[in-house]
Amino acid sequence: MGLFDAIDVTGSGLSAERLRMDVTSENLANAQTTKGANGQPYRRKEVVLQQAGGVGSFGSALTVAMGRGSAAKVSGVQVSGIVEDQTPLKRIYDPGHPDADKNGYVTMPNVNTVTEMTDLISSSRAYEANVTAMQTAKTMFTKTLDILR
Repeated sequence: MGLFDAIDVTGSGLSAERLRMDVTSENLANAQTTKGANGQPYRRKEVVLQQAGGVGSFGSALTVAMGRGSAAKVSGVQVSGIVEDQTPLKRIYDPGHPDADKNGYVTMPNVNTVTEMTDLISSSRAYEANVTAMQTAKTMFTKTLDILR
């Protein structure tokens, strides 16, 4: 593991968590959007993350750590895509709504504000953890350079 690998890994985590917060904010902003650009109600979006290179499983990581295998480059996390949640849309009875059908029902987005706030707190905490890890790595590098002087 190189000297700056920790910063690279936490940097990728910071970018991924920022995108998660952006998508969650978009979901919250569109929680009441009954007609989007395509004429359909807004659908909740989710960020899909995956490992960016590196060791594939715990077993292979353990083998590398024990010195029996070759180490792959550790490179953190990456966003593999943003997908739409395909859970059914909610229907509420509101005959006065401009988008109500002939029976008075309005099709609403599948966004649950409580779930979105929980996701926002989760990604915020993960972002904070990555910032702390980056600061710790920076402190270790500084102390190492001080020892070498």
